[in-house]
Amino acid sequence: MSQHTTTAAPPHEHPPHLRHHFETLTQQFDAGKLGIWLFLATEILLFGGLFCAYAIYRANHPEIFLYAHQFLDKTLGATNTVILLCSSLTMAWAVRASQLGQRKLLVALLAATLAGGGGFMCIKYVEYKAKFAHGLLPGTHFHPHEEGEEHAATAAAPPVAKPAPPVSGPALEVSRIPAAAAGPAGTVPNREPGESEGLGKRPSNAQIFFGIYFLMTGLHGIHVLVGMFAIGWILIRSARGDFGPGYFTPVDFVGLYWHLVDLIWIFLFPLLYLVK
Repeated sequence: MSQHTTTAAPPHEHPPHLRHHFETLTQQFDAGKLGIWLFLATEILLFGGLFCAYAIYRANHPEIFLYAHQFLDKTLGATNTVILLCSSLTMAWAVRASQLGQRKLLVALLAATLAGGGGFMCIKYVEYKAKFAHGLLPGTHFHPHEEGEEHAATAAAPPVAKPAPPVSGPALEVSRIPAAAAGPAGTVPNREPGESEGLGKRPSNAQIFFGIYFLMTGLHGIHVLVGMFAIGWILIRSARGDFGPGYFTPVDFVGLYWHLVDLIWIFLFPLLYLVK
């Protein structure tokens, strides 16, 4: 009687990053890609509602936005735009570096992206601090200080020519002709009490603009902080060598989220800082 020996088939190799409910890494990547796009769609819906509120209030109260947007610092806003655009470039480059297995370059690019997010938040802190100091807050906390309005008036008003020095010589008789009435063709603008030069009369409910400003930019800032946390997480993993040509899913997904954050700011900057 012959004895048959049976040998067990070698177990299938299981990639370390493959979850048990997926059959292949490709299937896992495609499922994750669909999930991150659905999540980004909900973020677009969230900010889309805020953009709708902005459009409605601006259409009904254009004088509020024309007056209040002059208190925003366009230079700081433009600087933040450049910073986020550069960070979006480094993030896209980091995704490519992870696909090619360039570990050192990946770490450097993620660190640069993280620094860009930090720079954005630092500038936003400077902006917010100035608004708090000048009393430019939403709701019942809106109490603009004199120096705040003077600063905006100086930035918006044209330079005033200095009076000519007195001419030496015999005393001249002062003209008794009354000054011309102020008007569109005159040199003295018509102003009502409480009106600031270069700004126009403060409209009622000017705090609505700052309510929209703090809501939209504050929510965007929270998204920037979440993105920085995610970038820091994949930065630590990248330094350990977790990503390469065979597995770069987290880098790709965090990159998509960061691009959305940058895209939202590209809309916020002109709407709040530039559009008149």
